[in-house]
Amino acid sequence: MARKQKKEKKEIVYAPIVYQPITETIEKNYMPYVMSVIVSRAIPEIDGLKPSHRKLLYTMYEMGLLKGGFTKSAKIVGDTMKLNPHGDASIYETMVRLTRGNETLLHPLIDSKGSFGKQYSSNTVASAARYTEARLAPICHELFAGIEKNAVDMVDNYDATMKEPVLLPTTFPNILVMPNMGIAVGMASNICSFNLAEVCDGTIAMLRKPRLPLDKLMELIKAPDFPGGGAILYDEEEMKRIYTTGSGSVRMRARYVFDKENSCIEVIQIPYSTTIEAIIAKLTVLYKEGKIKEITDFRDEIDLNGFKLTLDVRRGTDPDKLMAKLFKLTPLEDSFRCNFNILIDSTPRTMGVQEILHEWIKFRLGCVRRELKFDLKKKKDKLHLLLGLGKILLDIDKAIRIIRKTEKESQVVPNLMKGFDIDEIQANFIAEIKLRYLNREYIINRLAEIEDLQKEIADMEEVLKDELKQKALIIQQLTEVKKKYGQPRRSQIVSAGAIKEYKEEEHIENYPARFVLSREGYFKKITFRSLQGNDEQSFKDGDEQLHLVDGQNTDNFIFLTNQQQLYRAKAEDFDTTKASALGDYLPVKLKMDADEKPILMNIQNKYPAKESIVLIFENGKGVRISVANYEITGNRRKITSAYSKNSPVVAAFYEKSPMEIMITSSDGRAILIKSSLIPIMATRTSGGVTLMSMKKGVKVVSATNDPKKIPEDAKGLKKIKIPSTGVLLDKK
Repeated sequence: MARKQKKEKKEIVYAPIVYQPITETIEKNYMPYVMSVIVSRAIPEIDGLKPSHRKLLYTMYEMGLLKGGFTKSAKIVGDTMKLNPHGDASIYETMVRLTRGNETLLHPLIDSKGSFGKQYSSNTVASAARYTEARLAPICHELFAGIEKNAVDMVDNYDATMKEPVLLPTTFPNILVMPNMGIAVGMASNICSFNLAEVCDGTIAMLRKPRLPLDKLMELIKAPDFPGGGAILYDEEEMKRIYTTGSGSVRMRARYVFDKENSCIEVIQIPYSTTIEAIIAKLTVLYKEGKIKEITDFRDEIDLNGFKLTLDVRRGTDPDKLMAKLFKLTPLEDSFRCNFNILIDSTPRTMGVQEILHEWIKFRLGCVRRELKFDLKKKKDKLHLLLGLGKILLDIDKAIRIIRKTEKESQVVPNLMKGFDIDEIQANFIAEIKLRYLNREYIINRLAEIEDLQKEIADMEEVLKDELKQKALIIQQLTEVKKKYGQPRRSQIVSAGAIKEYKEEEHIENYPARFVLSREGYFKKITFRSLQGNDEQSFKDGDEQLHLVDGQNTDNFIFLTNQQQLYRAKAEDFDTTKASALGDYLPVKLKMDADEKPILMNIQNKYPAKESIVLIFENGKGVRISVANYEITGNRRKITSAYSKNSPVVAAFYEKSPMEIMITSSDGRAILIKSSLIPIMATRTSGGVTLMSMKKGVKVVSATNDPKKIPEDAKGLKKIKIPSTGVLLDKK
């Protein structure tokens, strides 16, 4: 028999559980991630760029795309990954936003060929990188000016194979010209764009007068300026808040023209913070709800000529009134939430326009000084070489003789140093001069540069010592930038005080009408002209009239239902109909719950405390609730828990003054009481007080205030106290 081998049991060794305090986890694991997102990804720096922008633009600069022709976007994206290894998709998305074709920036940083989508349309997306081409726009000369002169620090890329700039030495405050949005961890940044010419003027004024009053700055930099244009509703106090704190809101409206001949409104500019799809989606909802009956059709007509949204309107429509309505109800009026959060020395700071310009001036002064020092060193080095050259002018033959008699090449420089009392750098320069240049004319011409160099060096040293002269140099650069790239404002400035706020009642067509509610929940709005032909109301079999009231098309209604809910509606929400029609079915129109139907209708334009809703319950109790308890602000259309659910409601009445109510029970008994006997309760959900004393198993089946349904001889039914015992109707 084969020998059975015993299976050895392997002992499982568990690693010890190491507990880590949550504070330590946050400090070691979470905080480094947070700082990385804030500093290296989401928040722009004083040059107006995020790291992803800077890496892309510097890659294009190194590719020679500032002066060269267009290059495939795919190649640019691929080369950028040497600096930004976060995937080609995110790099291309960054690139798209900077292009002229996307229309996101007032001054695009990248010239583009091909389809790059549109900022104002979420459905118009960019073509794949392999189909599009790009190069740097001319304004990038201002972003990179001085980068070759050590204007900014250069650091290693992620794998230390090449260098990249920490910031770009932009010659104008790009931080205020380029719109920027970023969401970090626990903070965000949302910077709107300002007009380049205005920003240059404001910066020049602050360079000349560092403590420039806010009012003067606001005269120069009037308001934000958005690439898509639109109209800014100027609120001076809110704008001051933005300029001083960096936080606030800019209200914007679309701009439009009215084509009277074709009876259509053409929206040609929309707020920067919305898209045409968002506007059309809202218009669609309003159209289906019947709230924009003036419009017969609307469509997206964006083409090569730019943005256009066309609204076909009915003949006779006032376009300005219609647009005032649309501004209120759609994103054709929107707000840009400002949050000027910027990294200064790797520290996020929320700053106003004034403080941002102070920080930019400080940054730019540092760049200018570094450029001056770089140029100064170059000129001093050149002067040093020319001074050495000047020493051989006295005896060129001696220099030739020294070189000719030197046996070893390595001794040429030392022998020249010794022969003319010059240093090694000067000796190397002389030794490298071609034989054809060793003539008196060449040397005299070169030495003539010495005087000019000495003057230039003295001027540079003077500028480096004097901050005012450095500022004058920056002013000169800003003036040139404004002259080359400045353009008129795109966003129109309109005083917010001059805008008449939309009031719905002013835009509603008003006329008298009769309103009818049936017991099954059918609602009719009938004009009196229609009633002249036939005023006999038609209902479904088994249905009957519950309420009838005359009012205006501008009236507001409340509908109380059998499921303790109250709905608000406007008369204009309903189409006019004829008395012979069934009308709108309220449970569907108002989106009521299953098996829910209205039991009370009333015109409710105001909510006076002295008027009440009277409710009679199946358990013989009743309650009066002041209509003031149902007053709410805003556009809320539904109130839940409108009254007590302790017992099913039998009837509801609207009380403007005391009324007589006859209450009938299931055992054929009834009482007739004044509604004023029922106490008013402070809360909507109060169960009320007992009105009618009933035996066990008996319940209230009906209640009415209709004089036609109350017996003519009702003295025996009348009660002056509650609770009261009912009187048999057949004995009455």
